[in-house]
Amino acid sequence: MTGGQKRAVVSWSTGKDCAWALYRASRSGGVEIAGLLATVNAEFSRVSMHGVRCELAEMQARALGLPLLQVELPWPCPNEEYERRMAAACARLRADGIDAIVFGDIHLADVRAYRESRLAGTGIEPLFPLWGSDSLLLVEEMLEGGLRCVITCLDPARVDPALAGTELTRETVRRLPAQVDPCGENGEFHTFAFDGPMFRHPLRIRPGAVVERDGFVFADILPAEPFGQ
Repeated sequence: MTGGQKRAVVSWSTGKDCAWALYRASRSGGVEIAGLLATVNAEFSRVSMHGVRCELAEMQARALGLPLLQVELPWPCPNEEYERRMAAACARLRADGIDAIVFGDIHLADVRAYRESRLAGTGIEPLFPLWGSDSLLLVEEMLEGGLRCVITCLDPARVDPALAGTELTRETVRRLPAQVDPCGENGEFHTFAFDGPMFRHPLRIRPGAVVERDGFVFADILPAEPFGQ
């Protein structure tokens, strides 16, 4: 802890909620964001859950001016192996002086309880800057604040498959069925953030292929130019 601030990393999925959690935490005055922590599917070089290419997460980290720690997971990955690798990552973070992990969870109590239980006794505190927010008001706050993101993954049983690969806008939110959480908090959809007040500059991206796999629709996102240029 430096100057009374907690040194924290953000649990990074590449989406809007973790990006806005970073933004809120960094503006709180009590948290210094020191990096990003992402779990990745080592076999496919994709960020877990959202299916975004690892190089896109690296582009985000560069635009944020933050280091990215990638925890590689095998595929398939039993929960015991996931927990072993995450415990090892947390031990490394604590040794590097990290006091907290920022999460973008909004209102799923079981998810929060799981995170708290896994960090208990590690010396790392879980922080939830979005917790308890009204999902509709929260997504409106994000969009009004300049956050821009693309829908990268969705459940076609709950969300129109045609929205895969499109930008999440106020009109998109209005078109979501009433039973869908406006932030996709129940897994209805996931996003990739490419611009907003937390970034030093917008990311230049372009749409890739849209495929259906394992009951979900995934929209690939590509760099607009070769990565590293």
